[in-house]
Amino acid sequence: MQTELAARYNLPDRETEPPTAETVSVFLVARDSGGDATGCGALRLLGDGRAEIKRMYVVPEARGTGVATRILRGLEDHARRHGTGSVVLSTGVKQPDAVRFYEREGYRPIEGYGPYAGEPLARCFTLELG
Repeated sequence: MQTELAARYNLPDRETEPPTAETVSVFLVARDSGGDATGCGALRLLGDGRAEIKRMYVVPEARGTGVATRILRGLEDHARRHGTGSVVLSTGVKQPDAVRFYEREGYRPIEGYGPYAGEPLARCFTLELG
């Protein structure tokens, strides 16, 4: 993931609050029939009725197979079980595939939040959980 993002943005990872084992509630890994990892995603509970989706990634050869949707649904379900009313996430302007994916999955654009407020490369989204 970091290699792909560095190539798209020509920048090192600038995340100010990277997820850690102490801050992530769940980290999901999808695997193919041979046991190789094909995708991942994490959920950080923010404590204000929201959760943040982090580190969503699917290897290029598994894109378009439903892996990302299954990971996303798993993270949303985990957030619901913890009483979270909504989820937020940040992707980037040079990730149009991710932007299309989240919009297709019902996420709506919002202004930057937290460390993404005012960040010109960030595209932030939210989904109200029912």
